[in-house]
Amino acid sequence: MVAMLHLRLITPSEKTGDVVRLVESTVGTTHLVVLPDAARDPAGDVVMCDVAREAGDELLNGLRELGIDAGGSIAVESIDLSLSERADKAEADAPGEAADAVLWEQLGEATHEESTLSVTYLAFITLATMIAACGVVLDNAILIVGAMAVGPEFGPLAGVCTAVVQRRPGLAMRSMIALLAGFAVAMAVTVGFSLFMDAVDLFSEQQLRADRPNTDFIYAPDWFSFVVAVLAGIAGTLSLTSAKSGALVGVAISVTTVPAAANAAVALSYGDTRQTWGSTEQLLLNLLGIMIAGTATLLAQKWFWAKQRQRV
Repeated sequence: MVAMLHLRLITPSEKTGDVVRLVESTVGTTHLVVLPDAARDPAGDVVMCDVAREAGDELLNGLRELGIDAGGSIAVESIDLSLSERADKAEADAPGEAADAVLWEQLGEATHEESTLSVTYLAFITLATMIAACGVVLDNAILIVGAMAVGPEFGPLAGVCTAVVQRRPGLAMRSMIALLAGFAVAMAVTVGFSLFMDAVDLFSEQQLRADRPNTDFIYAPDWFSFVVAVLAGIAGTLSLTSAKSGALVGVAISVTTVPAAANAAVALSYGDTRQTWGSTEQLLLNLLGIMIAGTATLLAQKWFWAKQRQRV
């Protein structure tokens, strides 16, 4: 399948010529369309083209240098299917492989949205932590896996990694606020949830302190936990940069961030400092491993792609 992007541009009339020349000179572009005076808000021309994914970042950078994002508009869409010999040739001519290309603008936009502290984000991380609380008390691995899949914490983690590589302190601050505030709210609500469940005899301290062969690893961190977090961070980052989002589900259920937060909250409600501290260590260890691995992966991809472009 041809990996192409469709660009729809609104360009000020005086810059249309420069935009057309940029598109025509960028290897990997095709299907160029120019509609003079077609745009009304903002007023200008409409320019459309298709570009191979591996050439997309270069073209987007060139368009921003021309100020099209400020005086007009740049819209990018992924093409699911393109039946065109010209598209096949454009992708073949573009340097590198589509799967290795990183669209930094797209990545920054995606992590910006996913790392924003919103009511929806707080709802998801809180519900995931409450589900995990049921899982740790019942020693139910299915509930733990479900809670991991629901948790949205990889968004802010990816935001931190992207911010470090792109040197965007605003994104880093927003991501850290979403991450820390999200877990703080989720754990506080889960403490109240645990007390309520105890009051109605659905949770008990005996269940928490009993042998839990399926979930006792959550409050007993070790180097294996860190290794898994690092591997998950690499896989998650690659899934974002290569647009293979399906892998994120596997990443979500391979780390114990949400379950660790849940176990810490339940243990805190019963005054079990050993499990509270152990679970907190597990949570911090996983967060650290993912952030280190994600940042290193993005830096490696940036270096590798730059070297690949130099060989062309």
